[in-house]
Amino acid sequence: MEFASQVLALEPTSQLLGKEPIVPFAILLVVILVVPILFERLRLPGLVGLVFAGVVLGPSGWNLFQTESTMINLLSDIGLVYLMFVAGLEVDIEQFRRRKNRSLGFGSFTFFVPLAVGTLIGQAFGFGWITSILIGSLFASYSLLAYPIISRLGVVNNEAVTIAIGAKIFTDTAALLILVICVAFAHNDTFNLAKLLLLSGWLTIYAVCVLVGFDWAGKEFFRRSGGDEGNQFLFVLLSVFLAAVGAQLIGVEKIIGAFLAGLAVNEVLGEGPVKEKVVFVGSVLFIPIFFVDLGLLIDLPALITSFTTLKLTIFIVLGLIGSKLIAALLAKLVYRYNWQETLTIWSLSVPQVGAILAATLVGYRAGLLPPEVLNSIVVLMLVTSTLGPFITSRVAVGLISSVTAEQVSTTLPEPNIEATDHAFKILVPIYNPHTQQNLVELSALLAHQANGRIIPLAIATAAAHMDAPQLEASLQRSERLLAKATAQSRVLGVEATPLLRIDDAFAQGISRAAREQKVSLIVMGWGKRTGLRARLFGNVIDNVLWASHCPVAVTRLVESPKKIQRILVPLENLLSPALQPVQLAQMLAEANEAQVTVLNVCDRRTSSSKIAARRSLLSQMISKLALPNPPEIQIIAHENAAQAILQAARLYDLVVLPFIRNRTSPGGLAISDVTTQLARQLTCSIVMLGEPQRTSTLALPSAVPSTTAAV
Repeated sequence: MEFASQVLALEPTSQLLGKEPIVPFAILLVVILVVPILFERLRLPGLVGLVFAGVVLGPSGWNLFQTESTMINLLSDIGLVYLMFVAGLEVDIEQFRRRKNRSLGFGSFTFFVPLAVGTLIGQAFGFGWITSILIGSLFASYSLLAYPIISRLGVVNNEAVTIAIGAKIFTDTAALLILVICVAFAHNDTFNLAKLLLLSGWLTIYAVCVLVGFDWAGKEFFRRSGGDEGNQFLFVLLSVFLAAVGAQLIGVEKIIGAFLAGLAVNEVLGEGPVKEKVVFVGSVLFIPIFFVDLGLLIDLPALITSFTTLKLTIFIVLGLIGSKLIAALLAKLVYRYNWQETLTIWSLSVPQVGAILAATLVGYRAGLLPPEVLNSIVVLMLVTSTLGPFITSRVAVGLISSVTAEQVSTTLPEPNIEATDHAFKILVPIYNPHTQQNLVELSALLAHQANGRIIPLAIATAAAHMDAPQLEASLQRSERLLAKATAQSRVLGVEATPLLRIDDAFAQGISRAAREQKVSLIVMGWGKRTGLRARLFGNVIDNVLWASHCPVAVTRLVESPKKIQRILVPLENLLSPALQPVQLAQMLAEANEAQVTVLNVCDRRTSSSKIAARRSLLSQMISKLALPNPPEIQIIAHENAAQAILQAARLYDLVVLPFIRNRTSPGGLAISDVTTQLARQLTCSIVMLGEPQRTSTLALPSAVPSTTAAV
């Protein structure tokens, strides 16, 4: 009896949990946390796992989620809006301006050819003209899913890659315009010119108001907000949803407003911490829920059992891949690109992820696209999101070996810039007494080698009243740390100018002090905040990297810097002008009489002649640094760059890495860069050198004395 009463008592609880919306939300969080990780371990894009999870959890699988769920539909709509906003935000306007004419040319090829092929496929399967044209427009746009790969390889500045990036503005905008027109005439059997002109007029007025008005409002708000990232973040979100509401008021889809809002605040946000937080919130929560909801709509039995649907899917996949190849071949003929460049821009234009899925869902909800087209487009997304980056990783490597010595001399800026109005100065923020000694010691070695000085910086966080007890305690602690750092510098034979600053935040205080003191380099210790809170709100290192005017060396030292004898500098590509890690490593090596090795990892299938060419190219690049003792150059052929570097690093005391931020693609689908993997797995000392956001030259000394005793 007692057991039965307990069961009866639990029954209302289980019924309550079944009706409680927090239960499916909790399941969604587990899915978007676990599934992408599992699929990335299988070398598949995380979005493939999210869509697959939607199929498994939806009506075609376990039927845990229903497509008519109010909560899931709301979160999915937010993700849909967010996806298109990020698509507009990630448009590289600068790349478009650099090669405007050729970007428009390739954009026309890769838009109209797939548009025609998609329309013909729609007509061949008996769809109406509006549906057929909409299918063609879905073919026209593309997602730069492989951007992290070409960024890591250092071929972003290749002209063919540049026009592929710039052409995305044209294809996305044109595809969305066709979507607007098709949805407007979704239920009309005849073409209505008056309605089209009216819609065009309202859309033009609305676009001007958003692009001009939001841009002006954003600049004014950011200027007056005083660097308050929280308020700036809320302003951006408000802009997105106001634009979406405005679009619905004039009778067009809300994703149009979201895309225009992204374009409007693109230059306002720039490449800063607020943009990173905006993209992070969407890519971690809302956009993955959109992909899961998309999986709920897939009718898996119909896709497998229906011969018509299967045939349509095959035609759509092959039609898209073939039409993009034709567009790339046209660009080859017109602009005289070689085969490596042609295949690279083809592979970049193949992935269909962001805009196509948003437009597909809108067309499906509007009744323009039948379920079999929805199923086929999702399969297209799964195939192209895997195939495109795979091809890019294979063919874009060839762009490196095709660079000649003359091109290197014209594309490589002089990295050794003398400080003209001040001596070489290193700012050393100190806070943790346990890591302070090694941090000051490393800075002293570099400053001694460059005949400069160090500036130990301690920051006391400001309080409402300058006589507050907590501020007084913070000042006393800072003074003790500065006294210790000054004494240590004196022992090491380096001039030190201690600086005590009262500021609202550590990151702002560091970047402002660095600018005020006109320092050449900031040397910081590794922060411990690496979890969700650090990613969402940023840590001190992130914010200093965003705001600083000079390079920032982020260090994790496991032993005294004076004991370092072997230094490894992995270079991920041979086109990037970022050779400052080599220069920094050589400064430290001269101080310690140590040896520097520059390592480049190429594909394991690279021929011996190409390896020799890479070695020669790398030697020419390093020779421009005018180092008195050039480093050793090592080329390794390996299938995994990170693993090759980890194996080589076992013989070294220090690894100097360039800190490269990934451009985040819509949906948070960017591939992790090698630096991030190495920083997590290396056990020796690490220095990650981050360059300032708005300048590409460093104030490191141009000549390192060859005969200097170790400090």
